[in-house]
Amino acid sequence: MKLIFERSVAGRSCALLPECDVPQAALPQELARTQSLDLPELSEIDLSRHYTELCKQVHGVNDGFYPLGSCTMKYNPAVNEETCSLPGFTGIHPLQPVHTAQGCMEVLHTAEDLLCQVTGMDVMTFQPAAGAHGEYTGVLLIKAYHQSRGDTARNQIIVPDSAHGTNPATAAMAGFKVVNVPSGADGCVDLEALRKAVGPNTAGLMLTNPNTVGIFDKNILEITDIIHKAGGLNYYDGANLNAIMGTVRPGDMGFDVIHLNLHKTFATPHGGGGPGAGGVGCKEILKPFLPQNHVIKTENGFTFENAPQSIGSMKAFYGNFGVVVRALTYLLNLGMAGLREASQMAVLNANYMRVKLAPHCKIATDGICMHEFVMSLKDLLKETGVSAKDVAKAMLDYGMHPPTMYFPLIVEEALMIEPTETESKETLDEACNAIIEILAQAKQDPERVKATPHSTPIGRPDEVTAARNPRLRYQ
Repeated sequence: MKLIFERSVAGRSCALLPECDVPQAALPQELARTQSLDLPELSEIDLSRHYTELCKQVHGVNDGFYPLGSCTMKYNPAVNEETCSLPGFTGIHPLQPVHTAQGCMEVLHTAEDLLCQVTGMDVMTFQPAAGAHGEYTGVLLIKAYHQSRGDTARNQIIVPDSAHGTNPATAAMAGFKVVNVPSGADGCVDLEALRKAVGPNTAGLMLTNPNTVGIFDKNILEITDIIHKAGGLNYYDGANLNAIMGTVRPGDMGFDVIHLNLHKTFATPHGGGGPGAGGVGCKEILKPFLPQNHVIKTENGFTFENAPQSIGSMKAFYGNFGVVVRALTYLLNLGMAGLREASQMAVLNANYMRVKLAPHCKIATDGICMHEFVMSLKDLLKETGVSAKDVAKAMLDYGMHPPTMYFPLIVEEALMIEPTETESKETLDEACNAIIEILAQAKQDPERVKATPHSTPIGRPDEVTAARNPRLRYQ
């Protein structure tokens, strides 16, 4: 398709602005541009067709199956968008007096209460703007806790190798030394290695659970106990909460702090760079260090309070409020029983696909998985030369978004599949049959699979050149 600049015709316009009804003021000469803006010039129908064509080029969850593992790309109910669009939520300003925004304050307070019930935490902040931002906030809370006790020697964060990649990055950004702990053959944390890793320098553990191979660690209580006995705190990466919400609570497992991806687990459109909300919940011992502007309820209404030893502000004002509105709508619609059913369906769907695909490829771990599972295509690569990436590309020809490729790193030729709870059995059958067909074709005609996709607007771009020499501007 043509770029919008290629559609441009000099002098063409679709602007219909009313006459100015206020006195005009000229900019000081030193602030004025020395050359005109290089903007495309189009009619309204040109503009409409351009964006419609763009929509047709993009695959989203409304177009078809979107099994992107660890990303929970599930359908988001339209009622969430309607609620978020109410004038009382869209017409506020962060600088207006608190007494004029009591409804919005109540949203934050109610969402905190419900999500604390879901996670087993005592308090929660919605300031962080994304999951990794929430991780950073949670680790800073752990750091502030140890520093407040004069326990400054605790400069290590333990991260299992089955964690999300943001976990070690977050710990390093917060100034900690990352100590890696391997997984056992069962995909769970190696307890002996963990016992050897802890010591007087241990500040805490960052655990992704269920982990990146889709396993709920069966030793979870022993893991948190080992860390607590060593004097550390436990951080729960809640990005995979879609598998357990309403069934078990991290706060009951010995975790002291958790981040939630509200834009994943609690149904806000996810992808394309935002918006996000990485709400952070914690136990009472970490409350004195919470970010500023925590909503509390008083006899005179809702107001903000600042923790006495606050780590400061993580974001301007109060976080991405619209995402919290959507999450609250989702929570109130489903209730605890509905959340539990959603998680159970996510687990059921993943296991249905796992069992159906198991005779045709190697599954990374044995036994029941949670909300996602990982295929290993290393044998296919050795036998045919067809890689996991090739199979993922081939899925595009079947109208499906590919799963996550080459993650987790501990699995060779990995494809991670998360069907979510919002897909029907018919869709899962179609997806499984497509994957089985691709795997069979890889053995019969590997070169054709290596050349996929054949039906998409773009085939196989030169990804190395694109990454090393990106062209981000039209010239």
